Amino acid sequence: MKEYIITTDDTCDMPESFYEEHQIPYVSLNCMVNGQIFNKEHRADPHEFYEWMRSGAMPTTSQANAEDVKNCWLPYMEKGMDILHLGFSSGLSGSFNSARIAAEELMEEYPGIRIRVVDSLCASMGEGLLLFYAVQQKEQGKSLEEVGDFLEENKLHLCHVFTVDDLFHLHRGGRVSKLSAIVGTMVGIKPMLHVDNEGHLILLSKVRGRKRALAELVKMMDERVGSYKDRNRTVFISHGDCEEDARMVADLVREKYHIQDIRFHTIGATIGAHAGPGTVALFFLGEKR
Repeated sequence: MKEYIITTDDTCDMPESFYEEHQIPYVSLNCMVNGQIFNKEHRADPHEFYEWMRSGAMPTTSQANAEDVKNCWLPYMEKGMDILHLGFSSGLSGSFNSARIAAEELMEEYPGIRIRVVDSLCASMGEGLLLFYAVQQKEQGKSLEEVGDFLEENKLHLCHVFTVDDLFHLHRGGRVSKLSAIVGTMVGIKPMLHVDNEGHLILLSKVRGRKRALAELVKMMDERVGSYKDRNRTVFISHGDCEEDARMVADLVREKYHIQDIRFHTIGATIGAHAGPGTVALFFLGEKR
């Protein structure tokens, strides 16, 4: 079997130690805030980043371009390795299309190299959990094609459910109207969202109060998990600088499903710029998104 490497985007929001342990190169997207640019070379301090947002800073982000992707891949292609790239949802960013273009151009230049680009239709640690399963498959000896097929077959079973603490960040992203953001914030309304089969963020419902919203995440898991219940030996939770709330959700998941391997990480700057501080997201396998 020909040697290959799995690559991805930093929108997976995985700990740096995971990329290093499993030798996973990644493409970095840029986030701009307070006159600074944050990316792979210049990481934002998570707490400081969210404190800026709490103080009114409005970060902006930019997608990866084809040259960024090529720069990630070329060192491995020059060693004769094939590439399996798991990309950030095409429903949220043009970065996947940049990877597709880069793959087409590089396979013309390197005709002996195979590059397969998979649109994860996932974000944050949903993309990260799909990456986690891909790494497991590869380390079990599966080929590039086998792992790529696994990703395609399972990506729409990777469920994302989340809540945000401040509706204004969703308003900036066009998810709710300005009036809804103002009124909802005044009365303590917390929106419940998910990622649909096209990889878009979708507002599903609104509940009143933070604790109820956190409990609602587990109810949303109940509605989706179905026959996939026993496949969820690992669950991921990402958060916008609110680990205590994330751990509350983890406790509810353990109580309901007896899952012990629950992994946490802070939402990175690229995703966090749109979700805002106080976001809590739960990722798991289910019958439907």
